[in-house]
Amino acid sequence: MTGVTKFIAGIAVAVSMCCALVVAQTHQTKPLDPANMDLTVKPSVDFNQYANGGWMKNNPIPADQSSWGAFNELREKNLNDMLTIVQEAENDKNATPGSISQKVGDLYYSGMDSVSIEAQGAKPLDGEMKKIDAINSVADLKAEIARLEMYNMEAPFGFGSGQDFKNSSAVIIQIGQGGLGLPEREYYLSTEADMQKTRDQYKDHVAKMLVLLGDNAMTAKAEADTIMAFETMLATASMKKEDARDPDKIYHKMTVAEANAITPNYSWSDYFKTVGLTTDAPVNVSTPDFFKAFNAMLTSEPLSTWKTYFRWHLLNAQASSLSSAFVQEDFNFKGTILSGQTAMRPRWKRMVGVVDRSVGEALGQLYVAKFFPPEAKEAARKMIENLRQALREKIASNTWMSDATKANARKKLDAFGVKVGYPDKWRDYSTLKIDRGPFVQNMLRIDQFEFAYDINKIGKPVDKTEWGMTPPTVNAYYTPLRNEIVFPAGILQPPFFDFHADDAVNYGGMGAVIGHEMSHGFDDQGRQFDEVGNLRDWWTSADSQKYTEQAEKIRKQFDGYIAIDSLHVNGKLTLGEDIGDFGGLTIAYAALQNDLKGKTVEKIDGFTPEQRFFLAWAQVWRTNMRPQALKLLVRTNPHAPANFRANGPLSNMPEFFKAFDVKEGDPMCRPAADRPKIW
Repeated sequence: MTGVTKFIAGIAVAVSMCCALVVAQTHQTKPLDPANMDLTVKPSVDFNQYANGGWMKNNPIPADQSSWGAFNELREKNLNDMLTIVQEAENDKNATPGSISQKVGDLYYSGMDSVSIEAQGAKPLDGEMKKIDAINSVADLKAEIARLEMYNMEAPFGFGSGQDFKNSSAVIIQIGQGGLGLPEREYYLSTEADMQKTRDQYKDHVAKMLVLLGDNAMTAKAEADTIMAFETMLATASMKKEDARDPDKIYHKMTVAEANAITPNYSWSDYFKTVGLTTDAPVNVSTPDFFKAFNAMLTSEPLSTWKTYFRWHLLNAQASSLSSAFVQEDFNFKGTILSGQTAMRPRWKRMVGVVDRSVGEALGQLYVAKFFPPEAKEAARKMIENLRQALREKIASNTWMSDATKANARKKLDAFGVKVGYPDKWRDYSTLKIDRGPFVQNMLRIDQFEFAYDINKIGKPVDKTEWGMTPPTVNAYYTPLRNEIVFPAGILQPPFFDFHADDAVNYGGMGAVIGHEMSHGFDDQGRQFDEVGNLRDWWTSADSQKYTEQAEKIRKQFDGYIAIDSLHVNGKLTLGEDIGDFGGLTIAYAALQNDLKGKTVEKIDGFTPEQRFFLAWAQVWRTNMRPQALKLLVRTNPHAPANFRANGPLSNMPEFFKAFDVKEGDPMCRPAADRPKIW
């Protein structure tokens, strides 16, 4: 993704907890294993603990992980599957030059060639650093901004392609805020003691990295102070992450001339020409205030400051591709300080992840051929249609929505695009050069390739065959600009989807994931887009008000959850995902009931289908998380912590109360007046 695409990615929403790749662990063999439960806790008190307490007790977080849960376990399985593929490609002496096997194998080889990487140190970046050092004028500075952007560095802003919010068939230019080294703006601005400590640790980290690059300690310390001050200016001008969830706040379409007027010190016409963009497509300046500050900094900040800032961001972007001293210090800050990991992942796991992120559809072709059976795709499509029918029925029976809004909602639901498993059309990597030379050079070429691929979309029709995730990904997403739901092959496995499990377990797992993504089409953000993906108000004003009232109940519910110490969940930030969870469960439960009609229903392991449905939902969210990672999640991520995702929606559902005999006044039963009703 380009930087601006990352910023606007709040408009495309997923079910995941954004966990990292993981270390080996024993897989659960039963669809629902009673050993994972804690029967000393009543389901009416804490359902997550009841369903997952045994698992959480017996599955400590591996040293190289910041969290450990069901997502991680499946990612570990997929990681090992991908390893067999990349090793086969690496050892294929007959691979055709330029083939996907050659590119996959050579990229993995170059990343695993630790002897060469250690010998090279940071030398592969020398040429890039010399170009930064050669900046001697404002004209040079502007040219270097454009050159570095072609490495997708996002320093100091994000740039790329994106669909026009109000004309979704058109791909236009997108520019947005960026340029930070810490996770987001509040890390620079918050007065909380631990955030102040993190800022000091960040400056120490920057200085250590610059010493490794060759600067003396005193110079590096001064440079770190300069970088912190510079990035704080950018952070101060940046939009809050929760505000960026409002599409109206990040949609400011204009001509190139109008964009130039926002930054009189910086010509976007010249910038676009420099990066190879010749179209006269409109520009969405998603964060105008940020660019006003950027414009001022072009002349207020000395060239020496800009050069120091660029050197750091180039080094920071490529640190994980350099020798072990850089990799270790990079991990010390990002892995240990920010996320709590106590050990780095083995090199092979890191490199398999690099291959998946860098040439994911090349690897994906090999992955699905080997590990994704056609029957899984067909079964998933059948379940999706069952969920679609259940939501259609929910819309029809909705008691607060008018007929006019219902008609538009059905139109949007019927128009949902569905992608399962892998793309129908694979990415073309023929122009991407990958060899067994310096690893960092491969990574820089990949960055340039992705940049060119992205901007080549501008001014052309939307490619509706394109995917936003690689086939092995354990995740799913909905994007309102395309009005489509997408389920990669990687997630269509236990515990989400299990051929050997009963329907109740599969509907509580994968069914709820499908329902979650469908619900995003009607969450507080997705509902603002119509059936073709245009930002358009298709609700009556009365229905819109009623919806907002229900959504506000969910926001207040999650605002009230304390994640750790005194740190509350940000209900405004997580609202879309929380609506997705609640709606997804409601729809999946209705689809299960449709599926069970006319069938003889029996208990399994002593649990009814309804009970197994809710247990399956909870087991998806079984998670242990380090305190540092939990704080990072709450401060930056639109997903609430896993325990609240397991319990939160259930505490609003009469269906759950009935299944587990939960009474009014029980902790798992929210007061009737506080319970939202959407579907």
